[in-house]
Amino acid sequence: MSQTVVEKIAQAHMVEGPNRPLQTGDVVSLRPRHILTHDNTAAVMEKFKAIGAPGIHDPSQPVFAMDHDIQNKSETNLSKYRDIKAFAGDHGIDYYPPGTGIGHQVMVSMGYVLPGSLVVASDSHANMYGALGALGTPVVRTDAAGVWATGDFWWQIPRTVEVYLEGSLPKGATGKDVIITLCGLYNQGEVLNAVLEFNGPGVASLSMDARFSISNMTTEWGALAGWFPPDATTLEYLRERKGHLDRIGAARITEEQLAAWSAVPLAADTGASYAARITLDLCQVSPHIAGPDSVQVMRSLAEVEETGLPIQKAYLVSCVNSRLEDLEAAADVIRGKKVADGVDLYVAAASAEIQSSAEESGAWDALVDAGAHVLPPGCGPCIGLGTGLLEDGEVGISATNRNFKGRMGSRNAQAYLASPEVVVASAVSGRVVGPDFLGGGSTPSMDRPQRDHVEFQAPERGDEVVEILEGFPEALTGRLVFTPADNLNTDGIYSKDYTYREGLTREEMARVVMENYDPAFAKN
Repeated sequence: MSQTVVEKIAQAHMVEGPNRPLQTGDVVSLRPRHILTHDNTAAVMEKFKAIGAPGIHDPSQPVFAMDHDIQNKSETNLSKYRDIKAFAGDHGIDYYPPGTGIGHQVMVSMGYVLPGSLVVASDSHANMYGALGALGTPVVRTDAAGVWATGDFWWQIPRTVEVYLEGSLPKGATGKDVIITLCGLYNQGEVLNAVLEFNGPGVASLSMDARFSISNMTTEWGALAGWFPPDATTLEYLRERKGHLDRIGAARITEEQLAAWSAVPLAADTGASYAARITLDLCQVSPHIAGPDSVQVMRSLAEVEETGLPIQKAYLVSCVNSRLEDLEAAADVIRGKKVADGVDLYVAAASAEIQSSAEESGAWDALVDAGAHVLPPGCGPCIGLGTGLLEDGEVGISATNRNFKGRMGSRNAQAYLASPEVVVASAVSGRVVGPDFLGGGSTPSMDRPQRDHVEFQAPERGDEVVEILEGFPEALTGRLVFTPADNLNTDGIYSKDYTYREGLTREEMARVVMENYDPAFAKN
């Protein structure tokens, strides 16, 4: 039976499941190569202890990277970090302290993510690992504790949608514009809970950093994973990473692996079954922005420039667009210029290693000399924590991956998403513009790419009978809370101010639930 990439990777990591080639819809137990947890390691530790596990099943499997609330110097937070570090030391788990970088960047740069591997994280942007040809997908904290204890977690194999890329990006367009365009064109749940396979001749034209940006934001598009085929660009990146890791004594990539990936590139089988196929001509992609309050509402930059939309804050931070290519592109735009009066530009590299490289290239100084506020390598304002959050009535332009209401500060502020070049050009101008505007021109107006006329279908299944275990309830009863909102997101349900505060009682949680969605909800 022909298989998609996700079916193949799941098959290679299966420890329990059907005794036949896997297909969409199968429920299986999988053993991931690695599992990342960040600041939420503390919450996973509590769940791990609660289930009474005798120990960590495989200490080489978990990776701890502190990245979300690293600007918080309170004794409570510092104590939490000390506890996590001690737990890692007691169990022989790799631990990366605050300031190392964002966990997802640590995973790809430190050799934990390899082509054909299954790597999960208790964070929704595990999708980013797909840029390296891995299956990266998120798990909840309870599942993370289960993986620590048993090495495995259960998963139902999702449908696969192929995204076929043609052509190459025109001057001024970026990987961020590709994913913003896709999110805006297909914003009716077409790829919700699917795995996306990016294929086609256009893939070869995309840099590694562009692929990281696109796969990272497949999360916001609604997908469970976004996968790119490992090709010459991938192998070049991995070869560079191998050299770096060998030099620091953390060899995780071998010459044999590089040779194997080159000789037999991972790909879907001929005749594999897809739920749909989307085609995008990269030549038609132009700079776009998303927002406010939604990643799936987009407008061309040319259109927004005409409105003169003023901003008060700009952000070049996060795991989606703070790598070296992003920082250098932004530096090329802002070099020799100054951030406008009344605007604050915040910059944080995705990792300390990337910041060091940007310092060596001169990109970092260009941003700092222009007036950027430097934040430590980590998540910070992207998750609504630390310095520089949006205040009531403010408008921000950000190179992050999310702009949900209230995520980056006040729910009465507005956040727009764009490429790093547009973010810094807007910071200099004081309103949303592209780099061409700073030279006295304007962003060329291009027709929006056409939405592909595709039919999204469920793959055919046989007449397989699923046995219901004895004692499994036939019905569930209880109270139901109905929330009449499309695409209600986690920030609306339980906002960033409480996500990383352990020990809240059920009563305290009840007082803040749905706070971003409806501040009066708790009174109902």
